[in-house]
Formats: sequence, C-alpha cells, structure tokens
Amino acid sequence: MASSRRMLPPVLLLLFLLVASETGTTVVNARTCESRSQKFAGSCMEEVNCRNVCRTEGFYSGVCHGSLFHRKCYCTKKC
Repeated sequence: MASSRRMLPPVLLLLFLLVASETGTTVVNARTCESRSQKFAGSCMEEVNCRNVCRTEGFYSGVCHGSLFHRKCYCTKKC
C-alpha cells in the first residue's frame, strides 16, 4: 500500500503532461494556387507590375516565372 502511494504523484504528473500535450495549438498551412495572368502582356521583368495586374484580376499577388527572356506573370491566391 505504501509503494502505491509513492507511485501516485509521478503517475499523475505523467497523465497531466500527456493531456497538456494533446491540447496544444495546431498550425495549418494553406495551399497557394497559381494561374497564368490573362491580362499581363509581354515579358515579366518586374514583379511589382505583375502583382498589380494580378490584383486587378482578383488574385492576392503575382510572381514572375521562367527563363531570362521568356518570363511570364503568374497570379497567386490561397486555395
């Protein structure tokens, strides 16, 4: 009986730690979808221009992708 009383505090501490670890916050990363801009004309040299055109198309932002002379504007949004 005496040994079971000595084991009670460590067992309770272990249970408390298990319960506390299960109630932590969960972070969910949203996916980012890209679509080629329908309104951007020419080669995409400055992302500021791409971003502004994409915002007029209803997207969150825009980035340039491609090789040096064949860069295209791709609009991004969270999906």
